[in-house]
Amino acid sequence: MSPDAGVPACDITLIVVHRNGTELLRACLASLPAACEGVSWEAIVVDNGSTDGSPDLVRAEFPDARLIANPDNRGFTRANNQGIEIACGRYITLLNNDTVSNPGCFAEAVRALDARPEIGAAGLKLLNPDGSRQHSCRRFPSFQQALFSRESLLTRLFPNNPYSAGYLMSDLEEDRVQDVDWVSGACLITRREVVDRIGGLDERFFMYSEDVDFCLRVWQAGWHVAYLPVATVVHYIGQTSSRFPFMPIVERHRSMYRYYKKHYSRELIFLDIATAAMVVVRCAAQLVAAWRRRAPAPAAVPGEQRP
Repeated sequence: MSPDAGVPACDITLIVVHRNGTELLRACLASLPAACEGVSWEAIVVDNGSTDGSPDLVRAEFPDARLIANPDNRGFTRANNQGIEIACGRYITLLNNDTVSNPGCFAEAVRALDARPEIGAAGLKLLNPDGSRQHSCRRFPSFQQALFSRESLLTRLFPNNPYSAGYLMSDLEEDRVQDVDWVSGACLITRREVVDRIGGLDERFFMYSEDVDFCLRVWQAGWHVAYLPVATVVHYIGQTSSRFPFMPIVERHRSMYRYYKKHYSRELIFLDIATAAMVVVRCAAQLVAAWRRRAPAPAAVPGEQRP
């Protein structure tokens, strides 16, 4: 991969993959000038077949952003790779469209990474809208952690159990730069030289698990992956996927199994079948739970008072 020869080099490229939801995109892009004040930067928007006029919004309101308008939904990984292909920044940031970047955050990130050449990829401190910290760093998944992930039933039922806390790194020192296994693709910063050596995202993952896979490859290539709380980004988590709750659940589990096959499978057919069965059961349980959450409440009996 090589940057676009027709665009001057800059400090940082921010790639925003988007599909429908103009208000999310507008808020995301509007926050970037203040977030990048003090460094040279560019924004690349990769639109995955939006039908709500999102490309027109970018052209009209953010004419300095470079736009790739795909005619269809090419997935998170492939779309990000399209942006990476033409990016001109020394640093490349994958940024969700449901984020708002706080002033100075990417300028601080550039300065911090310039001072720490051993860090090949990093995630900023992600905040919930109420200001609390999101669990944006994880340990690498294992069979045990498949039962104790953020979305698992056991974590929901017993949120303070030590297995979930260990996987989610709940004991992370919030304000100290430190090594972690992997960081969320909602805001993932990497160096151009890292991408040139290990490649972009693995397009076998349509969406989900691509950030885990990328960070593992960063570690394998000799760089560190770090949590970088020198600056913050507000992440309105789930705003995009909440409009299509069932498809993300299926894709998350499909990617989970693909990650297992790529990094853990020993071509033992019985183990592969058992793992696939566990993933299917977990997916089915989450689909049922999502369906129940979306199902309309039963009609009230005439005269009945609801609490």
